[in-house]
Amino acid sequence: MNTKEKDLQYIMHTYGRYDVALKSGKGAVAYDENGKRYIDVSSGIGVNSLGYCDEGWINAVTKQAGTIQHMSNYFYSAQASDLAEKLCKLTGLAKVCFGNSGAEANECAIKIARKYSFDKYGAGRNEIITLQNSFHGRTVTTLSATGQEVFHNYFFPFTEGFQYVEADNIEALKSAVGEKTCAVMLEVVQGEGGVNILDKSYVQSVAKLCYEKDILLIIDEVQTGAGRTGKLFAHEHYGVKPDLMTAAKGLGGGLPIGVCLCGEKLKDVMSPSTHGTTFGANPVVCAGANYVLDTIANETFLNAVEEKGRYLEEKLLSLDGVKGVRRLGLMVGIEIDGDAHDTAVKCVENGLLIITAKDVLRMLPPLTITTDELDEAVCILEKTLKEN
Repeated sequence: MNTKEKDLQYIMHTYGRYDVALKSGKGAVAYDENGKRYIDVSSGIGVNSLGYCDEGWINAVTKQAGTIQHMSNYFYSAQASDLAEKLCKLTGLAKVCFGNSGAEANECAIKIARKYSFDKYGAGRNEIITLQNSFHGRTVTTLSATGQEVFHNYFFPFTEGFQYVEADNIEALKSAVGEKTCAVMLEVVQGEGGVNILDKSYVQSVAKLCYEKDILLIIDEVQTGAGRTGKLFAHEHYGVKPDLMTAAKGLGGGLPIGVCLCGEKLKDVMSPSTHGTTFGANPVVCAGANYVLDTIANETFLNAVEEKGRYLEEKLLSLDGVKGVRRLGLMVGIEIDGDAHDTAVKCVENGLLIITAKDVLRMLPPLTITTDELDEAVCILEKTLKEN
């Protein structure tokens, strides 16, 4: 049996896969098992922030794998403590809790928010408000936190204590806040919800409301973090500072990581036994993340991300069939004539690995992609749109 046949026989059908079996990659270029070449503007849904097989990242990960590949969290790890120090100093937040995914990071943030409120106000103040069209993960709790009705099915009973309000509507949020509200959780750019970029004044109003009422502001940076939007973290565009921030995906550069950072007033909320993870803070994963941060956390690199984003947007808007572009840095949603999913399938057939979000084409290219590779991607998209 070939790869596809084995997959269909032995792997649960939880993904509608494109008809491609990838074998290798370098930078923004991937090859399938037949040797066909692709430009990849999906980067593993924003995970391969430095592209495929960056030499420095490989060296950092390989060196650590040959030193000590795993240890229990009952012991101290230099790679984890170094990464935590960098994250705190770069964000101005106080402490880090490690996990293995964005969903785990969001679960951690939810637990911290509820425990903070319980410790200070007692039982019952535990509701979290999220936004319609949000996406926070696929565990039972993070599905419940997700403000999309389509996800609230099959897996009953869902975790209680969430309500959803319209994005960019501060009056709706004010009306929803009550005595039981302990936190507001949002993405400043809703990735899975359609690359919806929240209004700056709205986000600032949310932060002000939360501060006034001692409601915690949780910002989910799972997809928007690690340089994706031209800032190290997307909330920097908005001039706000969260009480809790989560990150994952591009931070690890290709290995599974999730982090939940908290501000000063929350740094002592969690104590031994209140949370835990076997694989979180894995030293090999942290070595990769340390290399990613060392590479991207500088003004020159981040400015280049924004420059490439602007270049890409200009090219896309010149295409027939493109109705609009939603973009922050290299996080891009493309509004097109026709069905986005069908177009994405045809793009893949033509050599462009691209994904969708709701009714838009979505590009999350490696942050290291070149303008020549962006030109090639746009040319393939143009060809595909003309074929439709």
